Amino acid sequence: MEWLQIVVLAAVQGITEFLPVSSSAHLILVPVLTSWEDQGLAFDVALHLGSLSAVVIYFRHEIWQMIASSLAALRGRGINKDAQLAIWVTLATLPVCIIGFLLRDVISVYMRSTVIIALSLIGFGLLLGYADWKKRGTRSEYQMQLKDVLIIGGAQALALIPGTSRSGITITAALLVGMSREGAARFSFLLSIPVIVLAGGLEAVELLHQPQSVDWLSMAAGTLLSGAIAYLCIHYFLVIIKKMGMQPFVVYRVLFGAWLLWFFHV
Repeated sequence: MEWLQIVVLAAVQGITEFLPVSSSAHLILVPVLTSWEDQGLAFDVALHLGSLSAVVIYFRHEIWQMIASSLAALRGRGINKDAQLAIWVTLATLPVCIIGFLLRDVISVYMRSTVIIALSLIGFGLLLGYADWKKRGTRSEYQMQLKDVLIIGGAQALALIPGTSRSGITITAALLVGMSREGAARFSFLLSIPVIVLAGGLEAVELLHQPQSVDWLSMAAGTLLSGAIAYLCIHYFLVIIKKMGMQPFVVYRVLFGAWLLWFFHV
């Protein structure tokens, strides 16, 4: 792989994985705007590993508390706020796992059109804008109820529709049930961990059944670059939403979706 290709793909993955702008919408542009060959499954696994590393490192203290508290709860010491959060993350992950498993082939074959991606960008972007403007509350990720978790988990399954954005739809749902911007974003980031693990795991299994030479240098560079960029995105996203909210991302989604419709269909 060319170094420019490595940098661009790592940047696209690192930026769009956690911002509410849809990674699938941006990734379709890479082969259209360049003459690069497909980067291959091994590099996709490396990029996912970078994103996973970023979110785990950023939330390492919270994750450690969730694991330690969950183990303590299993030993009969009761369920504290960290163990409860671990339960909520697990429950909210189940819908996307089940629906993704059942409809994986349907989604990959019939829902990859640029029209669907563009309309999802615009429609779910406007919903994010409404939720941020009208419905946001003050509750943190530690103050959720079961019904909130079920709504957010169900919404996450909608991210299987290309263009929706997993982070975008989960933040939207969290705002609609009365969470704060920071609480919604932080819970969305925590939810990304099992999803990335499962998606990367499926790709790794497929990779094992596709014997091919592996460019380890490219993979290492992709992992490090996507991880570093994703870490910075998480940090600055949490800073930006405190000052400006979600509206800049809403405007970007609507303009980008409109441009996709024009570029591919006019």
